[in-house]
Amino acid sequence: MVFYAHLLQEVLDSPTIVVMTDRIDLDDQLYTQFARCAGFLRQTPVQAESKEHLKSLLDGREANGIIFTTMFKFGRGEKPLSERRNIVVMADEAHRSQYGLNERVVTETNELGLPEARVVVGNALIIREALPKATFIGFTGTPIAVKDRNTREIFGDYIDIYDMTQAVEDGATRPVYYESRVVQLKLDKDTLDMIDHTYDVLEQQSDTFTIEKSKKMLGQMESVLGAESTIDSLVEDILHHYETYRANLLTGKAMIVAYSRSIAMKIYHKILELRPEYQEKIGVVMTGGNNDPEEWKKIIGTKAHKEELARKFKDNNDPMKIAIVVDMWLTGFDVPSLATMYVYKPMHGYNLMQAIARVNRVFEDKEGGLIVDYVGIASALKAAMREYTARDRQKYGDMDIAKVAYPKFREKLQVCKDLFHGFDYRSFIGGTPLQMAKVISKGANFILDPKVKDRKDLFLKEAMLMKQAQSLCSSMLTSLERHEAALMEVVRSTVAKLTMGGKGGKVLSLNEINAEISELLKASIQSDGVVSLFDGKEQGEAVSLFDPEVLEEISKMKEKNVVVEMLHKLMLEQISIYKNTNVVQSQKFSEKITKLMNAYYNGLITNQEVIDELIKAAKDIADLRKQGKDLGLSEEEMAFYDALTKPENIKDFYENKELVELTRELTEMLRKNRTIDWQKKETARAGMRKMVKRLLKKYHYPPEGMDDAISIVINQCELWTDYVA
Repeated sequence: MVFYAHLLQEVLDSPTIVVMTDRIDLDDQLYTQFARCAGFLRQTPVQAESKEHLKSLLDGREANGIIFTTMFKFGRGEKPLSERRNIVVMADEAHRSQYGLNERVVTETNELGLPEARVVVGNALIIREALPKATFIGFTGTPIAVKDRNTREIFGDYIDIYDMTQAVEDGATRPVYYESRVVQLKLDKDTLDMIDHTYDVLEQQSDTFTIEKSKKMLGQMESVLGAESTIDSLVEDILHHYETYRANLLTGKAMIVAYSRSIAMKIYHKILELRPEYQEKIGVVMTGGNNDPEEWKKIIGTKAHKEELARKFKDNNDPMKIAIVVDMWLTGFDVPSLATMYVYKPMHGYNLMQAIARVNRVFEDKEGGLIVDYVGIASALKAAMREYTARDRQKYGDMDIAKVAYPKFREKLQVCKDLFHGFDYRSFIGGTPLQMAKVISKGANFILDPKVKDRKDLFLKEAMLMKQAQSLCSSMLTSLERHEAALMEVVRSTVAKLTMGGKGGKVLSLNEINAEISELLKASIQSDGVVSLFDGKEQGEAVSLFDPEVLEEISKMKEKNVVVEMLHKLMLEQISIYKNTNVVQSQKFSEKITKLMNAYYNGLITNQEVIDELIKAAKDIADLRKQGKDLGLSEEEMAFYDALTKPENIKDFYENKELVELTRELTEMLRKNRTIDWQKKETARAGMRKMVKRLLKKYHYPPEGMDDAISIVINQCELWTDYVA
């Protein structure tokens, strides 16, 4: 909307832009956003405070202006507020409250029982009478076309469509899936028929008679859905579903949509009755009333209390995990990690689509949002999808996990099992912790076999797809499927960490690598009954893989492919550290490891030969650290010492104490003259090179005929300045 307003100013002659909404909080939100962009828009927006203020802002205005108002500040008057043609009205949430281009006569019964007739004027007509020559543009995520409310009839045909399919493809949102658990409530057929009929009535509230009929029906719904036995069944099933399948997914945030305020309270009390420890885990978010019981008022709280609940629910680390809502938070409230919504309220049309969009936000590796339905909203979902694009209807017209996610999970599980062909993992199912740990180590070793090309990459891809599908349909899995999927996931995670890094391919730190490898190592060692290596260590403490004892134990592991990858990972991390600080050692180890692993992956050397060489390299690193300590040099100083001593036979020309002294003076000089300009200005870098050369000359370095040695030292100095400065 901001960019559209900016473009209007370029193509129209001093237009006046009226941004119109139907809610005060939305008006405030949009006004604040536009105010932040005042420089970009080249004028400061103004917010109408009343009908009179809006009239003064528009009446007689000849040009420019960005005016914010709610639609209810327009009123019927004797003359229009403005008849200019270059006024553009931007209506947000254009599917709501924007209807009624004609006057209607409504007949009602007054307090004396006598009939009365009155004229009802729609909001659309009132606004267009006030601005008869203005142009109107509507913005909405949920256009509607029912009875006397048709978004396109009011605003014209679509200018641009950004549908769900495109949003998911762009990574702007995640798809939403649906799971029916109506049967868990044991509702009889008459009740289910009444719920279905309720949806039909809700869609036809166009006259007084139908509205009154719907109120009566909804009252019946309250008594049925609020029955004590039904609430008991509902809460027990929600707790089972949440704790078994959703609590440990992402951040465990979930929302329960209650039919009414009284039912929300019943759900809240029943949860605490069954789970007293959930006191900090749940909260009720709904409007309060003057006639509410005192007990309700304490739970609902003030506006500040609701704001605090919102802050807690948006905080991924806060203990509040479950929000019980009725109407609040169902529109315009975003918690990206929210992945589960339990629906115990008949909704339809745009209200339903906006509500379920609470779980479609992007967050880390969230596959999608799950709607758990207890009141049969499937038909309402399909009806609402009729207003969406053809490809949305084709792709998301059926969101049922039983038809979409579960078949996909079974397909991917079978692919993973096929990739394990030839490996016996039966002892993992129902085995002891020791047996299971052994299967995991051997399973990772099997997948990492370099002789079977592409198996590792294919397994990582298919196991991830299986995990994503499983996150949506966990409640439908058999016991065997759950165990098999658990094995595939832990092997996938192990292989990925050994070969790819952490989340998003991030390179793991040495501590993280050690921690991961320690777990594998423990499993392997325990399987052979050897645990002495870890005696005296705190639980969870990672062992140092540069410890000669640890390297010795690693070499004895039977899972040789795993050993290769864990040692390779360790060396890559060490090389990445050297790349930032030590030119000589990073180049030396990088060339050696690359050549070694290429030979291994191409089948030219065995995994045992690679292990021997990698362990030798790890010992070389340990020796380098020891050498630095023996010389009294820090790791930083050792980088310069390595650069100074790289040329062959250089030590034939100098006493070692001279090289150590030169190293320390060189390091100290760079520290004292360190400046950010070294990274940005070539003149500063040139000055640094001159200082280094003067110091080297002082020590008569390098010997005659070894001029290349200067460039090695200069490269190390430049690397140090880039990394440290």
